[in-house]
Amino acid sequence: MTSMKEQNEILYYRLIQDHLKEMFPIIYTPTEGEAIQNYSRLFRRPEGCFLNVFDQDRIEDNIAQWGEPDDIDLVVVSDGEQILGIGDQGVGGILISVAKLVIYTLCSGIHPTRTLPVILDCGTDNHELLNDELYLGLRQPRVRGEKYDNFVNTFVQSVRKSYPKAYIHFEDFGLHNARRILDKYQPEIACFNDDVQGTGCVTLAAIMAASHVSKVKLQDMRFVLFGSGTAGTGIADQIKDAIAHESGKSKDEAGQQSSALLSRHGYTSLGNTHLCVDKPGLLLKSKKDQLTPAQLPYARNDQEWEGKDHNDLLSVVREVKPRVLIGTSTKPKTFTKEVVQEMAKHVDRPIIFPLSNPTRLHEADPRDINEWSEGRALIATGSPFPPVEHDGVQYEVAECNNSVTFPGIGLGAVLSRTRLLPPSMLVAAIKALAAQAPALKDPNAGLLPDVTDVREISVQIAKAVIQQAVKEGLNQEKDIPDDDADLEEWIREQMWDAQYRPLKKVERDSASAHAKGEAGSAASHRSAKA
Repeated sequence: MTSMKEQNEILYYRLIQDHLKEMFPIIYTPTEGEAIQNYSRLFRRPEGCFLNVFDQDRIEDNIAQWGEPDDIDLVVVSDGEQILGIGDQGVGGILISVAKLVIYTLCSGIHPTRTLPVILDCGTDNHELLNDELYLGLRQPRVRGEKYDNFVNTFVQSVRKSYPKAYIHFEDFGLHNARRILDKYQPEIACFNDDVQGTGCVTLAAIMAASHVSKVKLQDMRFVLFGSGTAGTGIADQIKDAIAHESGKSKDEAGQQSSALLSRHGYTSLGNTHLCVDKPGLLLKSKKDQLTPAQLPYARNDQEWEGKDHNDLLSVVREVKPRVLIGTSTKPKTFTKEVVQEMAKHVDRPIIFPLSNPTRLHEADPRDINEWSEGRALIATGSPFPPVEHDGVQYEVAECNNSVTFPGIGLGAVLSRTRLLPPSMLVAAIKALAAQAPALKDPNAGLLPDVTDVREISVQIAKAVIQQAVKEGLNQEKDIPDDDADLEEWIREQMWDAQYRPLKKVERDSASAHAKGEAGSAASHRSAKA
């Protein structure tokens, strides 16, 4: 597929577009993970922009080589530290940036020549790579601290200078950097982190659909999230933002909603949101130095769970009596029969999402959850599963696939030229996705739409994002239609499709923006002439 992409990009995208569900596991997880692990051994030629932490003086010039200020709409960047559940892959992380941009093009029609994949090479802590004589990246432990922060900042400022209207997508940064970097730049630029926000968005959309089926408002639900990494805290953040938006509460008040975040050992209270992590044990204010930046906002007093049993998931479920149980722990088979049946004692339609990937790491098999709950559970997973059945009733298992969410958000951000991407715009996107859930018409259908419908899903999400940008005065694009139908058509007209087009020679100065996109960046033309 990579060879085809290099030789005939139109054919590459058209093949995948026409067979999207079948091809998705090949161009993305799990196959992409294997390609990333073997990047240096499979290397043919570079694709994307490679930036070196020890060569920061050249970053601005390197970024500027990819085009004129209006040539780049979208930048996906990774530092390769936490790739697809397989950990630190160093410079091989460039392929995750490339893969995400392919998904943007397939799922939302972002023009492939108006995108830029970037890898921030600051070393690797992967000993196999460090000892591999073929490894193409910096062969040294990861640079951290002030030098790393300056590296990221120089990159961001260089993108802003070279492509002032570009949207930045952060991807697969490490646990201690992902949320911290997002928090730093979110008030300044239009940016997004799929690991922090994308998983939270698609999961919350499924919860909203389940809320409709179970006839219980979001603000009246109790949550237990089993897993305290980037995905778990990201989901908690999206839930908190949505509750605040829906109920009119402040975010601090929304964070007090009875809920729980857990991992594999120990347990603590975070807000009235509770968190457990692997090594430090109970995560309390007295141990704030052991919390990640994403966990810190939830930390609270040590007395919260004094005298209560909180050493295992079953005990927590008994205490909290949640309606929603979400797993991002990568710890398989932890949603046991006892845990599921304990939930089912207290609610008519327990909402249970074992989201860990790959499939072997799922917290429970949907068939077991369906059986243990006597067919009452509303289920979504992190990977595709076939329908399940109980007493002759078939139930569609929804897949919480980020690819039905982030492309539409990006499309809306790009077309509106929004200056920022605040939580309110993500909530609008989530509602637009939830509104397309098949379960709204049939309670036994999926809580999320199928990925095969993703381009139309992206239109609806982009419309919601654009309308929110206009409402908040964040749009820099001024010719945005007011009417819903006109806006949808305006969006569709600007989505790239894999078609062979007739060629007509024009001078660059008189070419349309679309034609310039088809031709590629100005810089590449200059290089070719040189």
